[in-house]
Amino acid sequence: MNGIHTFDTSLGPIQAAFDAEEAVIYLGFADHEFRDSLMAKVARLGPVAGPGARAVARLKEQLEAYAAGRRKAFDVPFRLHGSPFEQRVWEALQRIPFGETRWYGQLAVDLGDRNLSRAVGRANGANPVSILVPCHRVIGANGMLTGYAGGLARKEQLLRLEGALRP
Repeated sequence: MNGIHTFDTSLGPIQAAFDAEEAVIYLGFADHEFRDSLMAKVARLGPVAGPGARAVARLKEQLEAYAAGRRKAFDVPFRLHGSPFEQRVWEALQRIPFGETRWYGQLAVDLGDRNLSRAVGRANGANPVSILVPCHRVIGANGMLTGYAGGLARKEQLLRLEGALRP
């Protein structure tokens, strides 16, 4: 897909796409398990804009500051495209504080129906802007790391970086 920027970070190889207003509409690891399906979803939105060098540099700088432990939140603009339910789940993900985790069932209860755990998991996996919307902060009810498209080793890396997992 045209308009995808790939760059190396200390977190790993990252790919990002931006819209015409230079908001991030896709952010994931270049070796992301669901990369192709998420990028296809982004492609259905229409042409992906080529952002200015400043937008890419700002995103990369914030990711590096996060990886170095100097940033706990991001202020790069991003835009999420998904179903109303996905939007609700992604909003809930953004409320999980840095250094904390939730399990799928907790998010389902927060959304009003404890039976939505699997649907929450699917929406979590469909998150098009990984890291910025912290889907890595969702774990299994038993405390086990589950379901991260960037790979469980990366999920563990991100949670350790945030102090959510102890050695």
